[in-house]
Amino acid sequence: MPNKITLIPGDGIGPEVVYATKDIIDKSGAEIEWEILNAGICVMDEYNTPLPDKVIDSIKKNKVALKGPITTPVGTGFRSVNVALRQKLNLYANIRPIKSYEGINTLHKNVDFVIVRENTEGLYAGIEHRVGDEACESIKIITKKASDRIAKFAFELAKKENRKKVTATHKANIMKLSDGLFLKCAKDVAKDYEIDFEDVIVDAMSMKLVMNPQNYDVVVAPNLYGDVLSDMSAGLIGGLGMAPGANIGDNIAVFEPVHGSAPDIAGKNLANPISCILTGVMMLKYIGENDAALKIESALEKVFKQKDKLTKDLVGGLLGTKEFAQTVIEHM
Repeated sequence: MPNKITLIPGDGIGPEVVYATKDIIDKSGAEIEWEILNAGICVMDEYNTPLPDKVIDSIKKNKVALKGPITTPVGTGFRSVNVALRQKLNLYANIRPIKSYEGINTLHKNVDFVIVRENTEGLYAGIEHRVGDEACESIKIITKKASDRIAKFAFELAKKENRKKVTATHKANIMKLSDGLFLKCAKDVAKDYEIDFEDVIVDAMSMKLVMNPQNYDVVVAPNLYGDVLSDMSAGLIGGLGMAPGANIGDNIAVFEPVHGSAPDIAGKNLANPISCILTGVMMLKYIGENDAALKIESALEKVFKQKDKLTKDLVGGLLGTKEFAQTVIEHM
C-alpha cells in the first residue's frame, strides 16, 4: 500500500524545486500517493490566510508532508507559515544535516554533522509587545519539558546513526536562568547515554564550526541559535542550496529545504533543487523507503562529480532546475 504524503509546493521557487523532487522520487521506485495542497501568499486571496485549515488537516491525516519554501514578509504582514506549522503540529525537533560531497566546491572536506534545533519556543515563540513609543520587548521562553525533549531527541539520533558526540550550545554565561535551564537539561539527559557530551557557548561554537567542523557529530541548540548556526554551517558545504531539513514531532513530520522562496528568480528555471531533493531523501528514509532513498543519493553523488552537470549557482554548473532533475533521473 503506497504511503500517502501531503505535498505543499509553496511560493517563489518552491513549485520548481518541489516538482523536480517529486519527479525524481516518482522515478525512484518509492510507493507514494501525493495529496497536493498549497499554502503561502498564493492562497491569501482565496482563504484570507497563508495557512488554510485544510492544509493542517491533510498533514494531520497523512502524518508526513514535503513542503517547498514559503515567503514571509519582513517586519509586516503574517507571521512565518513555517513557525505556525511547527507550533500547530508540535514539530519540536528541527533537523538540519550538514554534509559535504565530493565534487561540490566547499570550504571544508569530510564534513558530516547534524544540527538538532528546538523548534517550538525560545524567541521564536513570537511573544512581543511595545513598551511605550520608544521600545519593544521580545520574551524568550525556555521550559524544562521542551529542553529535556530536544536533548533526548539529539541523543537518540546520535545513537541511531552511530555518532560519537553530542554538543549542546548555549549562552548560559549571560542568560543564566533561561539558557542555564537548557544546559542543565542537556547535562541531565546525557547521563542516560554512553555517548560523549560537551557544551560550548554559542559565539565560540560559531568559530569552532567554521574552523574545525569535522570535530562535531550532533549539535543541539535552542531555537534561535540552531537557526543561525545551521545557515552558517550551510556555507561550509556549498550554501543553502545544499542544505536539507526536517521538522519532526512525536508522530508527524514535515520535510522542507532550508533555503527561502527566492522570488527574484522564480519561474526562470534557475533554482538549485538539491536541498529539496536531499530533503526528499530524508523523507524517504523516515517512511522506510530506504532503497529509493539510497538510489537517489547515489545518483546525486555521481552527478556532483560532473561539474558541468550542476546548477548555475554552483562552481562550474551549467544546468537549469529541470535539466538537473532529469540528469539525476538518468543516473538512477
